[in-house]
Amino acid sequence: MVRRPPKNSAAQNAAGPSLRAQAVRLLARRDYSRAELESRLVAKGASRADVAAVLDELAALGYVSNERYARAVAEQKAGRYSQRSIASELKYKGVDADDIGAALASAGVDDASALEALWQRRFGRPPADNREKARQVRFLQARGFSLSAIFALLRKIPRRP
Repeated sequence: MVRRPPKNSAAQNAAGPSLRAQAVRLLARRDYSRAELESRLVAKGASRADVAAVLDELAALGYVSNERYARAVAEQKAGRYSQRSIASELKYKGVDADDIGAALASAGVDDASALEALWQRRFGRPPADNREKARQVRFLQARGFSLSAIFALLRKIPRRP
């Protein structure tokens, strides 16, 4: 019987793809923030110093950009999520406040119009009872809209007879 080395052996790691190749492979699928990409590569067993060097190189080539990542996320989520929700997600992913502000400004995120459009698309009619109203409020709150803005929207909607 032939013994095989364990899957995480040093021989297999040496023959595996380089750190740069792993980073490029991840970036080929979608954009990542620098912090998010760093945590993924460190989780695969690379040292933070090596990862930082590779990410500096990729940033110099234009492959890693927090600005581009923030713009892409803000444009994708505009109209479906509030500014607060988008900013919170970007902050969690390690994007700087300056990049977040620029991305939200370029995406033209307007909470009032986004709230109304989302409500219209999702529900389209006033809630029939308190249970339905609570369901609508929970849905809109989960998208990051403030409770006061949601109640203001529901108050201005004409009631059904």
